[in-house]
Amino acid sequence: MPTLHFKGKSFVENHHLTVPYHQLIPDEAASLTDKISLNDNLIIHGDNLKALKALLPNYQGKVKCIYIDPPYNTGSQEEAWRYNDNVNSPMIQDWLNQNKPIDQEDLTRHDKWLCMMMPRLTLLRELLRDDGVIFISIDDNEVHHLRMLMDEIFGDNNFLALLIRQTKSGGGSAAESFAVEHDYLLVYARNKEMSPKLYISYSHKYLERYKEEDSEGKFYWDTLQRSYTQTRPYPITAPDGQQLEGSWFVGQDTFEAMVERGDIRFRKKRDDSWSVQFKQRLPSGKKIRSILQDKEFQSGQSDLSDLGLAGAIPYPKPVALIKAIAEATLNNDDIILDSFAGSGTTAHAVLALNAQDDGNRRFILIEMEDYADSLTAERVRRVIQGVPDANDETLQAGLPGTLSFFNLGETIDIEAVFSGDPALMPTYADLARYLFYTSTGEEFVPENLDEANAYIGESQRYHVYLFYQPDVKYLQNTALTLDMIRDLPMIGGKERLVFAPMHYVDSEYLHQHKVRFVRLPFEIYRYLSN
Repeated sequence: MPTLHFKGKSFVENHHLTVPYHQLIPDEAASLTDKISLNDNLIIHGDNLKALKALLPNYQGKVKCIYIDPPYNTGSQEEAWRYNDNVNSPMIQDWLNQNKPIDQEDLTRHDKWLCMMMPRLTLLRELLRDDGVIFISIDDNEVHHLRMLMDEIFGDNNFLALLIRQTKSGGGSAAESFAVEHDYLLVYARNKEMSPKLYISYSHKYLERYKEEDSEGKFYWDTLQRSYTQTRPYPITAPDGQQLEGSWFVGQDTFEAMVERGDIRFRKKRDDSWSVQFKQRLPSGKKIRSILQDKEFQSGQSDLSDLGLAGAIPYPKPVALIKAIAEATLNNDDIILDSFAGSGTTAHAVLALNAQDDGNRRFILIEMEDYADSLTAERVRRVIQGVPDANDETLQAGLPGTLSFFNLGETIDIEAVFSGDPALMPTYADLARYLFYTSTGEEFVPENLDEANAYIGESQRYHVYLFYQPDVKYLQNTALTLDMIRDLPMIGGKERLVFAPMHYVDSEYLHQHKVRFVRLPFEIYRYLSN
């Protein structure tokens, strides 16, 4: 497979591994829920690369759909460029400083854009389920580079589609050569063999024709005879014995099977000729068209205006577009992630879809700009609480839903455990989440946390315990003893993985009692069986 080469690639292709884990700090004032939780609908304010890494302990391999709308890299001074990677290399730092991404004459702005995207796409892939799908909005400036980058990260065999979206109609008098009125949606699967068929619901107008119903579902009677090419000519015997010659919609074997099932009927016309009809059944779903021409897919400004947020952000994506993506990919309890959240269209779309079919889908949004609370979260709060003068009647009373808002906090620095400064020490829950994920590679389940008994969860191989408090005196005076080991439950015969500052027990005793001791602070290892 051809590979994409760009300046700075060698410095960023493994950069996601060097990004430290950060704490996620709940913000009650910005939230709209009785209990803030990482298992709720989420908006995270902070650098989206760091936030994606912070989500791994809870959400690795759990996101069903990803939609992102990254900077198009148009070269315009009007396009904010906030997504600079803090790559840990003096060489790449010098290069980034010397090559400004918005200089029209500097072609290395494409390299810079790719440097920004590569580690983020790599982490997004880690968060995606095996049957998950990612949609990326993009335009002509980077679509060719993005597809090659996606081929490299996701595999060219997992390419699903390049959709063309009409963004406007009319105008174009100011265009230099062509009046561009489209952008794209690039679609890849995590694993194409496991990805679901992407269907959306039919319009009410389309469904009106399917008025009949039997044990197999809804249908209408359609004529079997066709005049266009690729039809099948063969004689059909009418009820009066007349031989009907024609070109038919299905082959003769299929026709005979349909007769056996009762899916064929004959009707006399006014001229005493026969009409042969078959049951045209309602398909299981409407496929997304490769050219998105619906006017409702063009602009999201009216959606914002209806919420009293007109003009809050340029070029917001329409709710109808993201709602179609969510409907096609998400089942009732699935999760969608948007790490370039902007005005919060993805959250609005999920809440609207849930209200429509009483679903329980969840969203995770990441926004690094200062408007994460004042716009992104504010939009979600208005959608939930309602806007009495909204044109959309469903928004007047509000849509069911909750919101937990988090700010990206400081790095979870394991060495800070012994720093002596409580302000730098992670909380028990944050350290537990970090240690469980990094030592087992499995999902941390907050509900299993039992701090009183030092229990933080169960992996396939271990029951995991943590003796820790963000208190230097506790850490200086806490050690694993014989009595503490005896008090640890032996559940299902699994080995116990125990984190503690020190121990007063010899290695042979630990081995006999199926205890693997790991000292705090420690170098991270994954105790995974091959």
